[in-house]
Amino acid sequence: MDLFGLIGKSLSHSFSKKYFTNKFEEEKIHAQYELFPLESIDLLTELIFNNPNLKGLNVTIPFKQEVIHFLDEIDVSAKMIGAVNTITIRHINGKSILRGYNTDAVGFEKTLKKLNPNPVGLRALILGTGGAAQAVRYVLRKNGVLFRSVSRINLKSDQLTYHLITASIISKYKLIINTTPVGMYPKIDEAPEIPYHLLTKDHCLIDLIYNPCETLFLKKGRENGAITVNGIEMFENQAEEAWTIWTQNT
Repeated sequence: MDLFGLIGKSLSHSFSKKYFTNKFEEEKIHAQYELFPLESIDLLTELIFNNPNLKGLNVTIPFKQEVIHFLDEIDVSAKMIGAVNTITIRHINGKSILRGYNTDAVGFEKTLKKLNPNPVGLRALILGTGGAAQAVRYVLRKNGVLFRSVSRINLKSDQLTYHLITASIISKYKLIINTTPVGMYPKIDEAPEIPYHLLTKDHCLIDLIYNPCETLFLKKGRENGAITVNGIEMFENQAEEAWTIWTQNT
C-alpha cells in the first residue's frame, strides 16, 4: 500500500491525517496517510529508509525551509518562494529521489482571489517571516499587492517589529495576514500583538491557522468590525494540490 504523510515538529494541531484518510475512503484509494513528528529534520533520511512504500510527504512547521537541503530536485516556484511543503519520493535503482514543491502558494492565492478577484494595489501586513510567510509574499508580489513583513525581531530594513505598528500603518494596510503559529491549538489563548482597537470594517484579517476555526487573532478582529477568514479553505486547497502532484509525479 502506498504511504503518504506529514512531517513537522509538533503535529497535534494537524487535520491532515483525517483529511486524507477520509479522502482515501470516499474515493476508494488504496493508500494510507500517517503523521511523522520529527525532533530534527536530520531524521528525514532515516524515516524514508524505514518506509520504502513512502511516496509523498507534506511538510509543516518548522521544516519548510530546512527541508530544501535534503532535496534532490525542486520545483521552480518552490525555489523562488524559498520554502517547500510538499515532497514527492521516487524510488529508482535503490535510491530515493526527493523533489520539493510549494502548494501553500496555490492555496493562499485561491483564498486571496476569493476575497478580492483583483487585489492590485492593496496593502498588506504579513505577520511572521517563516516558510508560510514566504509563500504569502510570493502570492502578494505576483498579484500586485504592496506589503510589509512584521517579525518579533527587526531583521531587515523593510520589516517592522510589532511595537512599530502605529495607527498610521494600520490605516494604510487594510489586509493583515497571520502566518505565525501564534494562537494555534493547543495555545489558543495567544494572539499576535497588534493594535486590534484600531481595526475597522474596512480591514480584513486572514489567519493561516485552521485549528481552532476561530483563533483569538480572528476573534479580536471580528469584535472590532473586521472581515475575518481562517485557514481551513487554504488547507483544503493546498492538500488537493499536493495530491495532484503526488499522483502525477510518483
